[in-house]
Amino acid sequence: MEPGPLSRPAEQGRCVSGSPSAGAACPASLPSTAGAEPGSRPAAVAAVLPAGGCGERMGVRTPKQFCRVLERPLISYTLQALERVCWIKDIVVAVTRENMEAMRNIIQRYGHKRISLAEAGATRHRSIFNGLKALAEDQPDCKLTKPEVVIIHDAVRPFVDEDILLRVVTAANEHGAAGAIRPLVSTVISPSADGCLDHSLDRAKHRASEMPQAFLFDVIYEAYQQCSDYDLEFGTECLQLALKYCHTKAKLLEGSPDLWKVTYKQDLYAAESMIKEKISQEICVIENTKDEESVGYLLKEVLRNELNFVNITSTPLEHTGGNIQNFLIAQCYSFICVNVVSSNFQETQKFLGTLEESSLPLLYPVVVVLDEQKLQESLRQGASIIGALVKERSSALAGQLLVA
Repeated sequence: MEPGPLSRPAEQGRCVSGSPSAGAACPASLPSTAGAEPGSRPAAVAAVLPAGGCGERMGVRTPKQFCRVLERPLISYTLQALERVCWIKDIVVAVTRENMEAMRNIIQRYGHKRISLAEAGATRHRSIFNGLKALAEDQPDCKLTKPEVVIIHDAVRPFVDEDILLRVVTAANEHGAAGAIRPLVSTVISPSADGCLDHSLDRAKHRASEMPQAFLFDVIYEAYQQCSDYDLEFGTECLQLALKYCHTKAKLLEGSPDLWKVTYKQDLYAAESMIKEKISQEICVIENTKDEESVGYLLKEVLRNELNFVNITSTPLEHTGGNIQNFLIAQCYSFICVNVVSSNFQETQKFLGTLEESSLPLLYPVVVVLDEQKLQESLRQGASIIGALVKERSSALAGQLLVA
């Protein structure tokens, strides 16, 4: 068995990169989701992400998990999706020795927290095993707490949400193992040795195994400890290991279409399109007044009328400051910063500087509108500016609009 050396970029229990929310308390009760009873989630949950692949099928020199989408590495979006789930206490990423420093730089650059690094193995199963070793109490120099349930997810599936994570964790807590599945898109056939059709599978009776998967930690760790070298070398299905070595039948749960894996070069363009769509559906209006006659208030009303499919939120300007990464960690936003007091323009400049340093994905450059009075008149007369903008860019509002 290969060793799984652990690298912890920060003290145990501390943030990797200066984010006070890293240790924020999780809400006492979580919203009920399909297939999961409120409060049935185990107390200690961790995640393991194998990220040692070379991206051979993508046909590019950069491993696909490090390919950039909107100027941000793909793996960073996946880590962000897991970090939004406050009840996941530790996230172990298994990367190759030559990419260890690059991964540390990503953690630092994008402010990721609760992240530990383990050295990847030569195959997927060996990488996962090394990640599990990082969480096991029987390993020397272990700095992490062994979880009750561990999630196994792919570094190149960035669109996982809390609903499916909670469902697989809850099911694993009850059954010992659980995984997401999807209907087969294409019929699976088996060729004979001479390259002719031998037989085909009934597509209605089979499913595609997806991620995330979750296991009682003791079940999957024991399975990997007993695993044969052949399975470690050529196997790819973790649920099968739990069945084969621990006689644990996994609960299979229907997942959403967003669980697909970035595998080929064209998938990067699809991922970029989905990220842009998510950004365009979340608009945050930041203003320095609560006056209902202000530009900010009128603008919010216009946006709600013109963009009824977009979620509009707002926050006072003074509540952003240096904590924007904490404030925005739950969503990707398009930003509208409204400053109706010219003497407070420094606050707006401070916010924009913090926003730039936060490395959040943004669609468009800053637009500065200096004549606030004319903008307010336009909003009162029927929102001509926003209406024209919506017609021109029906899929997304401009990334940032600054009114000073």
